Amino acid sequence: METPGSGAPSPHDGVDGGMNGAHGANGYGGPRMLGRPVRKDEIVIEERGLYVESWLPERRSRRRPLLLLHGELGGSWLWERYLLYFAQRGWEGHALNLRAHFWSDIQDFEELDLDTYTADAIAAAEALGRPAVVIGHGMGALLALKLAEQRQVHGLVLLSPALPRPVRPDSASHVVRLVPSRFRRELLGWAGPPDQIQKQHPDLTLRDVMRVQHLMGAESGAARRQMLEGVPVERDLLRGVPMLVVGAGVDRMFPEPESERLAAWLGAEYQPFGAHSHYGLVIGEESHEQVADAIRGFLEHHRL
Repeated sequence: METPGSGAPSPHDGVDGGMNGAHGANGYGGPRMLGRPVRKDEIVIEERGLYVESWLPERRSRRRPLLLLHGELGGSWLWERYLLYFAQRGWEGHALNLRAHFWSDIQDFEELDLDTYTADAIAAAEALGRPAVVIGHGMGALLALKLAEQRQVHGLVLLSPALPRPVRPDSASHVVRLVPSRFRRELLGWAGPPDQIQKQHPDLTLRDVMRVQHLMGAESGAARRQMLEGVPVERDLLRGVPMLVVGAGVDRMFPEPESERLAAWLGAEYQPFGAHSHYGLVIGEESHEQVADAIRGFLEHHRL
């Protein structure tokens, strides 16, 4: 497992929706408190070494469970604001840590690729015991599509998604070839001074930027090469699944027009956020809630 460092949150920290002020369990600015208690739990998939962080409403509801899939260099830490937001509104949320990410077990990244990550996502979906609405970010959105090909899901929410092969432009061969077998935040442009990175992501606070930098781990080069080359997705297998695609107008990794193109190909609902960055969609102290509100509207419209 990539050790997040001494300042990282413990997966066993207790959570109470009635916390004082605007600070979550880890002492950084969180979403507005509703005063509704939230329970924190976990799912451990021992045979695959996977850890799923779960945030639950105090009372069980009839709403569909949410399975949240992070992207490159991520972990369940990416979803903490969403987990609290939705648990306080009656949805149970389960954030998977892919193999070798954050709290999941250590494994050599040279042994991992998108196929092993897809298998991790399927294992997490099966561990929930009932079909979920799957929310994916970046590479995690591509995993959500692959999961939905193979297992029943009640809905898909794709945030700044990596494009599947049918709609992905060809990548230059040298770009694919130069991806190392294991990489860190330098490859994504996140290794510089926090104030400089913040200028490129104006919807993030300096505290947001420092948190992302602190918790980013390492990533499989094979998975990134597969993503760049294009992963096949069978659109016909997704028919009848409610889908929402969200684009971010200042996303340097997955530009907003690509998200719109994927939504058109899937026949999905589309919601752009012109002033949001890739991470601002999910972790921005001041930007995440607008996106979460749109997702909640989608879920309520489809009675999920």
